[in-house]
Amino acid sequence: MATKWNLDPSHSEVQFKVKHMVISTVTGNFDNFSADVESNSDDFSNAKFEFDAKIDSINTKNADRDGHLKSADFFAADQFPELKFESTSGIKNGKIEGTLEIRGEKKPITLEADFGGVIKDPYGLTRAGFEFSGDINRKDFGLGWSQVTEAGGLVVSDKVKLLVNLEFTQAQ
Repeated sequence: MATKWNLDPSHSEVQFKVKHMVISTVTGNFDNFSADVESNSDDFSNAKFEFDAKIDSINTKNADRDGHLKSADFFAADQFPELKFESTSGIKNGKIEGTLEIRGEKKPITLEADFGGVIKDPYGLTRAGFEFSGDINRKDFGLGWSQVTEAGGLVVSDKVKLLVNLEFTQAQ
């Protein structure tokens, strides 16, 4: 029988990092997201992970940029209000496989998976922590807006790094 785990959002985050004009990195967060995991094993080797992030909650600390990212040039938040990940494997050899959906485009993805372990907290709750990371090409998902700088570099890199840190409590 699978054990259900509930997300602890105050100890979790969904982020992305992308090069801006080749010289710096912009970090963004999705402030509104959810995640679930069920597992039959303590090592989560057969676990089923799912997470989604609400596009409207994108936060890069710049309202104009956030508005542009929500527009049809990028995420088209009005038509595609969330991005989704669903695992097709548990955590094995430091990796997890799954399907990532952005703008209605579903693509297979393999993420690095760092399982932090399971502990009993001071309040008697059993907790598990995970860090998932990987790179995607944003254009594979229809996020095609692009401009070129005077020096010939892209204003926004095609390569985007995903960083997902999730902490769960075991369901009672």
